Amino acid sequence: MSDSGEPLIIGVDGGGTGCRVAIGTRSSGVLARAEGGRGNVASDPAQAIKNICNTVDAAMAKADIPNERLAEATAHLGLAGVMTQDDAAAVAVAMPFKDVAVTDDRPTALNGALGGEEGFLLSIGTGTITAAKTDGTFRSVGGWGFHVADQASGAWLGHSGLRHTLLCHDGLESHTDLTRALLAEFGDDPNTITAFSLSAKPGDYAKFAPTIIATAAQGDPWGEVIMKSGAHHLEKCLTRLGFQPGEAVCLTGGVGPHYANYLHPETLSGRVQCAGSALDGAFRLALERNAQRLEMSI
Repeated sequence: MSDSGEPLIIGVDGGGTGCRVAIGTRSSGVLARAEGGRGNVASDPAQAIKNICNTVDAAMAKADIPNERLAEATAHLGLAGVMTQDDAAAVAVAMPFKDVAVTDDRPTALNGALGGEEGFLLSIGTGTITAAKTDGTFRSVGGWGFHVADQASGAWLGHSGLRHTLLCHDGLESHTDLTRALLAEFGDDPNTITAFSLSAKPGDYAKFAPTIIATAAQGDPWGEVIMKSGAHHLEKCLTRLGFQPGEAVCLTGGVGPHYANYLHPETLSGRVQCAGSALDGAFRLALERNAQRLEMSI
């Protein structure tokens, strides 16, 4: 596979579980995609930058395009953990692209899910994104990272599950199938949970989210408590963003759609299907950036 020689357009989506890259051109669209290691800038900046660069290289190889062409590229990187302009600048300067925008992953997730249209987004994966675009204005709440926020996320689910497991082990609460299953993951040794917690990243906690989601769906009391708590937080976020029942709202991410059974029915009365991924949003924003640059040069 090869491109036409046009300047390259590159979109990057990075989160706590992995990063994804799309490479293409204005006329041909996406030519190749690749996936790589974690891309959360807050958790491990140096490793995130390394993983992104390696994944870009992998996408270039798939497209059969020499890496020298990256010097002509326009890129948009939407990365979890980008909290300040300094964070964005540190990533941008490490990239080989001619023109690059670095943001957190909220604008790219919103753009991708709603296909550039207006509405509200609950994008729940390893982290949590609650965002809206109304009257042409982008707004969001939360997004302060796993250690102090990211309620309802996959990482938060896993962390909550382990907290409940330790409470049950201590006899402060009653065990359920969920807490027994989580304890069994650590050889029925609570000390192993503590050791795990000392170095665990958000993605490590998120590995337990499927167990919590599945047991909650089967009626496990602690699973339901955790999922309902996450849903309550999401409802509050939508209210803060000015959401009204009937407005377009999209549930995305590996965890997001699983909250459908825990949100109020009126909240989902205007639910829309996901138009695309955060990677699609990043690629679209890179295209828009390239078009703006072209207009300015005329």
